[in-house]
Amino acid sequence: MANRPAAELEVTPALAVRLLAEQHPDLAGLPVRAVASGWDNALLRLGDDLALRLPRREAAAHLVGHEQRWLPVLAPRLGVPVPVPVRVGVPSPLFPWAWSVVPWLVGEPAIAVAAAERRSIATALADVVVRLHVPAPGGAPANPFRGVPLAARDAGVRVRLAEGRVADADRLARLWDELVATPPWPGAPTWAHGDLHPANLLIGADGALAAVLDFGDLTAGDPAVDLATGWLTFDAVGRRAFIDRVTATAGTSPDTWRRARGWALVLALAFGANADDDPAFAALGARALREVLAG
Repeated sequence: MANRPAAELEVTPALAVRLLAEQHPDLAGLPVRAVASGWDNALLRLGDDLALRLPRREAAAHLVGHEQRWLPVLAPRLGVPVPVPVRVGVPSPLFPWAWSVVPWLVGEPAIAVAAAERRSIATALADVVVRLHVPAPGGAPANPFRGVPLAARDAGVRVRLAEGRVADADRLARLWDELVATPPWPGAPTWAHGDLHPANLLIGADGALAAVLDFGDLTAGDPAVDLATGWLTFDAVGRRAFIDRVTATAGTSPDTWRRARGWALVLALAFGANADDDPAFAALGARALREVLAG
C-alpha cells in the first residue's frame, strides 16, 4: 500500500497571494484559504466565488494546460457546471508551472454521501458522458494511463491482485481474465474525462448533479474509462439507471460495458493501493470492487 505522491512544492495561501499580485493584481485583495490537496493539485478558495488550482508536482503540471486549452471548448456541450478557467497563471520565478483561477462550484462531494444517495444523479451523469463522448480532434491529449486498451493495464492489475491485500482476489482475477479479453474499442478515439469518480462530482442540496470537476486527465480514447463510473459511483440501482440511460441515448454496446467494468476494476484497485493516508478513497476502492464483482 502507498500514500499519495508527496508535494514537490508547498502551495500555501501566502504563495497564492504573491502569484495573484504578480499576474492578476485585481484579485490579490481577495481572501485566500486552503481547501484541499489532491494527488495532482492544491485547491484554494479565493473570495466567495472563485478558486485557485495549482499543481503540487511536476508530473501533473501539464494537466493544467489540458484544462486551460480544452475546457472552454467542451464546457458548452456538457450541460453541467465545470471548472472552466476564468484566469490563467503562467510560470514565473515564483512558481514554475501554469495554474488557473476557476469558479467556486457549490455542492457536496459525492464521495461524502452513501452510494444509495447518489442514485439521484445517475441519469444526469449519463447525459453528461453521452454529450462528452464525441470524436476527439487530432490535437486532443493522449493520456497513457486512461482510455487506452485494457490490455495496457493488465500487468499492473495482476501485480496488485497478487499482493495479498485485496479481498476476493481470486474471484477478481478470474473476472479480469474475462474482461481483459474483451475486444478493444473499435471506433475513433472519443473525448473522455478520464477520472470520473465520486470525488470529482458535486451533488446539490436538491440531490441534483451540481458539477463535474477535475478534467486534468482529459484524453482521447476509449469512452469505457468514463463509463466505469457506473461501478465506482453507484450501487446496483443507480448503476442500472446509468447504464440504461447511456445505452438508450448512445446505443452503447455490451462489449463497451464489459470494458467499462474492467476499467472499474483497474481504477478501484488503484484507489485502494494508494490510499493509506486517505480513508475515503480506501473505502471507495473496496466498495467499488464489491460492485464490480456484483455485476
